[in-house]
Amino acid sequence: MSLFKRKDSSFWWVKITIDGRKIQGSTGTDDKIKAQEFHDRLSAQMWEQNRLGVKPRRSWKEAVVRWLEETAEKATHHEDRRKLIWLDTFLGGLVLDEINLDVIDSIRAAKFKEASKATTNRYLALVRSVLIRARDEWEWIDKAPKVRLFKESASRERSLTREQAGKLLDELPEHQREVVLFALATGLRQNNVLKLEWSQINLEQRHAWIHAAQSKNRHPIAIPLNDTAFAVLLRQKGKHQTRVFMFLGEPLNSANTRAWQKALKRAGIENFRWHDLRHTWATWQRQAGTPTHELQRLGGWRTGAMVERYAHLAPDHLAVAASRMDSVLAGYDLATVG
Repeated sequence: MSLFKRKDSSFWWVKITIDGRKIQGSTGTDDKIKAQEFHDRLSAQMWEQNRLGVKPRRSWKEAVVRWLEETAEKATHHEDRRKLIWLDTFLGGLVLDEINLDVIDSIRAAKFKEASKATTNRYLALVRSVLIRARDEWEWIDKAPKVRLFKESASRERSLTREQAGKLLDELPEHQREVVLFALATGLRQNNVLKLEWSQINLEQRHAWIHAAQSKNRHPIAIPLNDTAFAVLLRQKGKHQTRVFMFLGEPLNSANTRAWQKALKRAGIENFRWHDLRHTWATWQRQAGTPTHELQRLGGWRTGAMVERYAHLAPDHLAVAASRMDSVLAGYDLATVG
């Protein structure tokens, strides 16, 4: 019998077999007439899929599961999961071909009420990526809506002066001061600093490294230990067998804490994130004359273009090239006198 009741449910259930393909499940209703309508629609869809080659309608939830499985190695995998949980309110009950521009616009409006344009764009871009993969790689849908992103202002680079950095370090509790000092000395991202292990450090050779799996671009990063970084590590030695940075006998797992925020406030520093320590390091490196190709390798950036945003900070930036015109224009300034 294709429509039936189960002892453990008040709803009607369906069981349909077409060309060897079986589907069994709840209709979600205890009304037999509505259950029969559900059965007939499902039966017609299965017939179309089997006999006419019509694509089965896939749900957003199915797409999310497959996306997370296929992108498990992404450095931003946990961030994607967090975003997808938030998006479930808007998309969780839909099949993919029901996601249209109106749905996308509702997501954009809701997120923009609580976040910046840049953050909203990250959520919209994730929806777009899932839909494009569902269309182009999985062939689950024939078309995907065009997802419009907000126009963002130029990328934000916020760095500290040496005086500001000194004030901040003075205001931080000891365990955070060491972490911040190490970040300023090496330019490492927050997660790479906090989760640094002694197995990644060779004190004799004054060298440390970030494994490819721990790096944002999935490439290993070599870290020559300057005097400041080396001194920080020596002060941490013996505190824990595995992890480098500790607090109250436990590995330090968070840096953006209330103590960090209060220290920023006492130091008079506004609009500054923990990640801006990396911008500060890169800025100081360029101001000290570190060339682009060296800064790229030290910072673990995938391309030189990502380092060019700091190029204008170098004191000798294009100075040699600009001076070549002196020989060409020699004497012209005298010719215009009087």
